[in-house]
Amino acid sequence: MRYAYAMTAAMLLGGTAATLALQSPAASQEAQNEPGTMTAASAPRPGAPMSFADLAARLQPAVVNISTTQKVQVTNNNPFAGTPFGDLFGGGNNNGGRPVTREAQSLGSGFVISADGYIVTNNHVVSPGQRGAAVSSITVTFPDKTEYPAKLVGRDPTSDLAVLKIEGKNLPFVKFGDSARTRVGDWVVAIGNPYGLGGTVTAGIVSALHRNINGGPSDRYIQTDASINQGNSGGPMFDMNGNVIGINTAIFSPTGGNIGIGFAIPAEVASPIVDTLRGGGRVKRGYLGVGIQPLDEGAADALGLPKNRGELIARVEPNEAAAKAGIREGDVVVKVNGREVTPDQTLSFLIANSPVGARVPIEVIRGGKRQTFTAVLGERPSEDKLATLTQGEPGLDPEDDQTAQNATRESLGLAVEALTPEIARALRLNPVPKGIVIGAVDPSSDAGAKGLQRGDIILSANQQPTTSPEDLNTIATAAKKAGRNNVLLFVQRGSNPPRYIAVKFK
Repeated sequence: MRYAYAMTAAMLLGGTAATLALQSPAASQEAQNEPGTMTAASAPRPGAPMSFADLAARLQPAVVNISTTQKVQVTNNNPFAGTPFGDLFGGGNNNGGRPVTREAQSLGSGFVISADGYIVTNNHVVSPGQRGAAVSSITVTFPDKTEYPAKLVGRDPTSDLAVLKIEGKNLPFVKFGDSARTRVGDWVVAIGNPYGLGGTVTAGIVSALHRNINGGPSDRYIQTDASINQGNSGGPMFDMNGNVIGINTAIFSPTGGNIGIGFAIPAEVASPIVDTLRGGGRVKRGYLGVGIQPLDEGAADALGLPKNRGELIARVEPNEAAAKAGIREGDVVVKVNGREVTPDQTLSFLIANSPVGARVPIEVIRGGKRQTFTAVLGERPSEDKLATLTQGEPGLDPEDDQTAQNATRESLGLAVEALTPEIARALRLNPVPKGIVIGAVDPSSDAGAKGLQRGDIILSANQQPTTSPEDLNTIATAAKKAGRNNVLLFVQRGSNPPRYIAVKFK
């Protein structure tokens, strides 16, 4: 899958004109029966507006183009730089290959939310670019080509939202609507600046709600088939009353262009964040202090639980809310404050959207039994700090073919052995975990397909400790007798955080 931010840094335009005729099935059949008969376009389907023109004319003045200028360093690749021949290649830059500062521009969209010039856009439209290049200027351009310099009031990388301010009076503006009342099939209009073309209006319907695209704790997007392309980032999605119900943010595309699947941040998520940023505040989110994995089909089968109902706790951070509440690695969280954990309503979303300091009941399944723990939520760290919590060394080299044949004797396609001090030293494990080490993997097995490698450490199987190869064999045998198709392994690679991997029997 490829998700792309709907913004652009360079545009080249070209194309050809084409004519499209719409036919009803009946008219098409008549045309086949009577050659040479011209077929009239079919009437709009019931409930479809005859035109979006009045709505577009009213809303377009408040939708703006946002361009940023960044100072970036590029390396001079002229092999003759610094020599008498340097001027013949590379425009006479005789800097000996040292980095050269250049200006780069990016384009996106935004919309005005107040008559005095507050503007909402995506954070990635105005955030530092590649290699951390700082944004040196932000320019807002209205449909009538009036330009204003803008200052950044505040931004929230987690939700990908930012608020800008320009100095103006009596500016056209739009308001947030109630996205919680939005239904699949509702008409929507998107306005933005795809490929730097200026105010472009596209229309479609809401094709899905509460979409999870692995975008973080605000992962609850509105999906639409209204055309959204690069440059639409930060632009508004309107309902038929002219209210903003979403902020266009990303597209799903194998090619980088529109294929009718775009995503917008719902107004119900964006509006309170925008209010906080506009007031100069910092967005605070609840934090449980765990690493999580979805309960996919394999993991659910291994544990005898329904799939897609709950999430696995793969890591518990010391001294954070979960650890203090008694939640453990291996617990399956099924409810937060009475709300079910599902792919549409993830644990991250439920926790992040709870107040810092709130006492939240967390219902888990542990060893097949339901238990409830009360966690006092901390404050979610910055994205940079969160990234350091999951950093680790790169994985070991894949298993070679010569030793893999030894693994075919095991039901899981794995050959395992005790984790001796010598092996621990060879793998540079510090501290040494309690588990068994994979010596070989059958590449034709599900374990091989899931990416298990020689040197990986199996800490547990089906949430039971594996301190010897016999432990794994006993657990796997019991699971097979119980009619399970998978065994849920808890695997550590190097100093990376452990992960749950459901492995099918051969």
